[in-house]
Amino acid sequence: MLSKLLMPEIESLIAERQLSILKEILSDWTPADIADLIVDLPEQDKVIVFRVLSVDLATDTFEHLEFETQEELLKAMGNEEVATILNDMSPDDRTALLEELPGTSAKRLIQLLSAEERKIARTLLGYPENSVGRLMTPDYIAVKQNWTVSETLEHIRKFGADSETLNVIYVIDEKGKLIDDIKIREIILSPLDKYISDLMDANFVALNVHDDQENAVEIFKKYDRVVLPVIDSHGILIGIVTVDDVLDVAEEEATEDIQKLAAVEVLDEPYPTIPLAVIIKKRAFWLTILFIAQILTAFVLGFFEDHLGRAIALTIFIPLIISSGGNSGSQAATLVIRAMALGEIKLSDWWLIMRREILSGLVLGLILGGIGFIEVGILSGVTASLGEYWVLIGLTVFISIIGIVMWGTLSGSMLPFVLKKFGADPATSSGPLVTTIVDVSGLIIYFTVALIVLRGTIL
Repeated sequence: MLSKLLMPEIESLIAERQLSILKEILSDWTPADIADLIVDLPEQDKVIVFRVLSVDLATDTFEHLEFETQEELLKAMGNEEVATILNDMSPDDRTALLEELPGTSAKRLIQLLSAEERKIARTLLGYPENSVGRLMTPDYIAVKQNWTVSETLEHIRKFGADSETLNVIYVIDEKGKLIDDIKIREIILSPLDKYISDLMDANFVALNVHDDQENAVEIFKKYDRVVLPVIDSHGILIGIVTVDDVLDVAEEEATEDIQKLAAVEVLDEPYPTIPLAVIIKKRAFWLTILFIAQILTAFVLGFFEDHLGRAIALTIFIPLIISSGGNSGSQAATLVIRAMALGEIKLSDWWLIMRREILSGLVLGLILGGIGFIEVGILSGVTASLGEYWVLIGLTVFISIIGIVMWGTLSGSMLPFVLKKFGADPATSSGPLVTTIVDVSGLIIYFTVALIVLRGTIL
């Protein structure tokens, strides 16, 4: 908001090259506001603004920028400037940047790091993609249980400036194994001669370095933490993960799920900047699959062609039949996929969900089927094709909709379980996919019911 209001003044200062005034103004801004300003500026002005910032402010601002803008700035700056920024960045944010870059570019930037930072960067990049190891930072404060509060506070004063956060202090043994965590508040409020061991309760939560990042999101949410320690398979404390990084993961995962729900392959970059050819490719695959699947609808209609020729009235209600099944299936799939994403249901809950959806489908089917029967009755006074058998046709619609809605809710709710069972992403069972499946089966149900109910009359 601040950048929008002052944009004309900022652009004027840049045009007049009054950079000292610009530096003074921006020194009072937050890194997030400066990042918003840089994003909105023309490409040639981005580097000008970035270069007037102090090193610390420039680093904090750089960490707030999206990857595309970071890449622009890196290309425009010299090696010395880039090295200063990269060495000053927090390890977790630097890892996020490096893993987005092409291999050759990432290697070049790693060579610009100091020996110590290069070792950290390579260690973090060595962990599996999408693991907690890629999120963590090794900058934390650890103490021993035989220290006094006074010794601990002195240690914090000496090394705290390099820590990612001071909200929680970690207690380790002689081998570096995590044995507890203590909130800084408890330490500050305790007598100086009290020992750390007296503050311990040995009740802590930790992430494993090889855990999936989605698992970290769930643990942060469950225990309502702002920071969590990261340990290896031997329990050795090797880093911490802060909530800001976890929120980024949660946003990415939610975005992926939403895109899959729309039957779109996951976009690897923001929509406004992704090349048109790429976005067409991402959308074309699923559209083609769904289009081919819909051909089955034509086969079903062709199979019942003779019956349709004798009972034209049945065609009037095909859109009604298709929409009721597809909509109910899409609803059920969305609810189940989201519940899975939130950890509300597990694979073992499939029977509970099936029972609930069968009952829901029956009730919803009765409601929609009753409305469908009334619609047939109303149309019988307008459309001559319904004729004297409108009650039987209405009964056909009524029974068909009950069956189709029940089948739709059952298919939509169970497909995510099937996909998850075989290791696929449940979000792949998107609304469009469920709708296509239910469309075809719905027509079969509709015409089968019609053949039974209307046999000996118009069929």
